[in-house]
Amino acid sequence: MNAEIIAVGSELLLGQIANTNAKFISSQLSELGINVYYHSVIGDNGGRLKKAIEIAESRADLIIFSGGLGPTKDDLTKETVSEHLGIPLVFDEEALTTIEQFFNKQGRPLTENNRKQALILKGSEVLPNHHGLAPGMILEKDGRTYILLPGPPSEIEPMFQFEVKPRLAARISKGGVILSHVLRFYGIGEAELENKIQHILDEQTNPTIAPLASDGEVTLRITAKADSEKEAWELINEKKSEILSIVGKYNYGVDDDSLASKTVEMLLHNKLTIAAAESLTAGLFQSELAKIPGVSGTLVGGMVTYTEQAKMKQLGIDKDLLDKHGVVSSECASSMAKNVREIFGTDIGVGLTGAAGPEPHGGEPAGTICIGLAIGDSVETRKIQLSGLRNTNRLRAVKYTFSYLMRQLVEKGYKKV
Repeated sequence: MNAEIIAVGSELLLGQIANTNAKFISSQLSELGINVYYHSVIGDNGGRLKKAIEIAESRADLIIFSGGLGPTKDDLTKETVSEHLGIPLVFDEEALTTIEQFFNKQGRPLTENNRKQALILKGSEVLPNHHGLAPGMILEKDGRTYILLPGPPSEIEPMFQFEVKPRLAARISKGGVILSHVLRFYGIGEAELENKIQHILDEQTNPTIAPLASDGEVTLRITAKADSEKEAWELINEKKSEILSIVGKYNYGVDDDSLASKTVEMLLHNKLTIAAAESLTAGLFQSELAKIPGVSGTLVGGMVTYTEQAKMKQLGIDKDLLDKHGVVSSECASSMAKNVREIFGTDIGVGLTGAAGPEPHGGEPAGTICIGLAIGDSVETRKIQLSGLRNTNRLRAVKYTFSYLMRQLVEKGYKKV
């Protein structure tokens, strides 16, 4: 099955928002083994959208639309598809009831424009929208499948994940199953990882293996097709074991794991508390931790001490230390980690300082990161050099700190889960 994604909305062409929907849908389709050869972006113009549909039909048997299902005059997707296919629009009673109830609860009048959101292509399979008003729909005609989805990411992502994806998987697998499992790696580049497992990639058939690099991490998505879920997992686990026997030391998690979630999991499992003092990351380390449910069981607090004066006044960093070694130094990071641990009375203290860029700072070049870890009575430091843009360096500094902390805890005898 070959697919094309058509995103509709002039705001995409004007650069007001990014086309994240196409990225998301493509990643989901790749898990199913569906080829995506083209992305198209069309403004709110029925004539141009109709031409885009005609082109897509010449090269794809699955056409997915995102956007243009809303209540305003420029939401033209289903009207254009209706006219192009010669299939009328009819009201879906369930969707209309949902819309009416929504406006009743809001105490607002239901206008004809809002009723328009309940229109569907006659004969299509309706996809309920549990996070918005406009339903999606799937229609098959002349050997092609047309899928119309709302534009807001908060609506399209759950709709695709829970409504569209299972339906596509059932059609493709013909009674079998398709399963994907993601391996997550840190501390190794995409090129190096691929080189180490090149023979596995060259020989892949079923399961297939897809590498992807993002923000200093690398993932391998293993996708298997089989007659049953048990057989699919057997295929995945066999290939997983082979891969991890080669690059397992860089593997930190699977599927929806993140460096932050695995760090929190390890801290909670070992009943450890943590506090952080941040300079260049300005609270990003704590913010990433706070995204994880249950983090209150380990994160006690922290400080953002961005200036030299704040480091001295809030953290009690010795002025002579800063004069001698500078604010971008292992010595400064070490003192930040020790002092924040003592201030908050935690098992672990983290100190992060550096030169995010684009200019040098504290006598060090842009991208210099200094990390201090006070674990109990011992202090470990690490100085690294990054080469990305300012905010990329800040995020990578945080990710490196998570990885470094987990490694140090393992070395000190704490259990990694």
